[in-house]
Amino acid sequence: MILRTERLILRRARLDDLADLHRVLSHPAVMRYWATPEHETLAESRAFLKAMIEAGPETDDFVIERDGQVIGKAGAWRLPELGYLIHPDHWRKGLGREALTAVITHLFATHDVAALTADVDPRNVASLRLLEGLGFVETGRAEKTIRWRDEWSDSIYCALPRPR
Repeated sequence: MILRTERLILRRARLDDLADLHRVLSHPAVMRYWATPEHETLAESRAFLKAMIEAGPETDDFVIERDGQVIGKAGAWRLPELGYLIHPDHWRKGLGREALTAVITHLFATHDVAALTADVDPRNVASLRLLEGLGFVETGRAEKTIRWRDEWSDSIYCALPRPR
């Protein structure tokens, strides 16, 4: 499965994506609001990549490729929850919106879900703005939902209903 946009290719992960994906997953700014801190070793990224490759039917996840280099990932690790990461070298260029527009269209076209959801740390303002621009609406909030290193993070829950 390959999704193409004007500037991106979104495709299934492959073993040879390890170096590029590690560059993304080992960056502190990328992982700041993710469920886990940045990867310190290639082995951590290899396990992440292996899980992407071997994932079951509840997963519909893509690596994001630009000009032959993997710059992030986007998709649903556990349907219907959307997740995405992009290396900071590619932030503020509309690439997140471009990738997620393609992924969202694909997810609704291929899965019988009433809505897509997202769980966002309230401090991740850029991600909240991106989701809002794609039509997601806040559905709830919770405190201390995940422990990240030595601090607790809160969550804003968002949903995008299936288009009519």
